[in-house]
Amino acid sequence: MPSEGLFFSGFSLRNESVLFDEIRIQRPFCLSGFSYGAIRAFEHALASKERIDHLQLISPAFFQDKNDAFFRLQLKSYERRPEAYIASFLTNCAAPSTMDMTPCLHPGTSEELTELLHYQWDEEKIRTLQARGTRIEVHLGEADTI
Repeated sequence: MPSEGLFFSGFSLRNESVLFDEIRIQRPFCLSGFSYGAIRAFEHALASKERIDHLQLISPAFFQDKNDAFFRLQLKSYERRPEAYIASFLTNCAAPSTMDMTPCLHPGTSEELTELLHYQWDEEKIRTLQARGTRIEVHLGEADTI
């Protein structure tokens, strides 16, 4: 693991970790991720055989309360006009913040969006990580600078 820990980027983003420098723990054995990246960081921690002391989930993507019509609309909108969808998605995920995330844009894929939308946070998986000694820290709302 790199000396500063690992960061997993959000959907259609790269190198946005600097936006979270105020809250991010940057030391060995610490993982963090934003939105879709929080899902990827969580699953990486779960699958890893390496020591992970701390897991930071920054605005973890959560769509378990949405229905199939919502998922179809999101995917159809993305497939029709990916650039417009991503611009709208980032505006909505950053609201009410005025942070400019444009420099962090990176093409996403419909497979990544599908994974993000359909991901199910599982209490048993969370307890498994906690039992291994991993401290899980979640940033939502006012604690989340985005």
